[in-house]
Amino acid sequence: MQSSRHDFWAGLWGALPFCVVVAPYGIVFGVLAAESGLDILTATAFSMAVIAGAAQFSALSLMQDQAPVLIVIIVGLAVNLRMALYSATLATHLGSAPFWTRAFVAYAILDHSFALADQKFQNEPDMSLSRKLSFYFGATSLVAVIWVVGTGFGAWLGAQIPDWLALDFAMPIAFIALVAPALRSLPHVSAAFTAATLSLLLAPVPYGLGLIISALVALLLGAEMERRMRQTP
Repeated sequence: MQSSRHDFWAGLWGALPFCVVVAPYGIVFGVLAAESGLDILTATAFSMAVIAGAAQFSALSLMQDQAPVLIVIIVGLAVNLRMALYSATLATHLGSAPFWTRAFVAYAILDHSFALADQKFQNEPDMSLSRKLSFYFGATSLVAVIWVVGTGFGAWLGAQIPDWLALDFAMPIAFIALVAPALRSLPHVSAAFTAATLSLLLAPVPYGLGLIISALVALLLGAEMERRMRQTP
């Protein structure tokens, strides 16, 4: 019988390839945070509190535009809505854990850790709760640490960059790098094109509300196209 320690290391080793991707993104976020005026401590605390790359990039962009705090929070939550679906799925496996353990599981949900854990739990449905928790935390702990450390290093690096060497262009490039790999179907491409077009048209709308409207319309369009394509024989 495998031990919980073995499952922890199995989750950690399974997550190692993702570290190669997470480290550069953490550094880029830290650099952009420094360019936006955040010091190293604040930028690092930001990553520790949120641990969500896409939401942090979105929030940082709105903060640069001096959007109200409420709008920043709403957009960050909207970008991270997929985590609610992840939580619902994980609850079927980890729902019997103590409250504070479940709270920490929710705090530590990452795209890769959910994917690894969900696949593991489905392949081995007889795993005990302690083994499942060990695997899950193994899959998420190292990547989370690398994200936070990368942010701190990036913020330090960004503080060393002279003012005349502005990196404003890095924000849209970072977004493109995040989104492009996910455009794998016609609904995805249509939703992305719609969101980009509407975002430009609604740019004058105050407080970044144009971004929220664009995202909602694009999500509805993509979902409807997906539904119709599935119904087509």
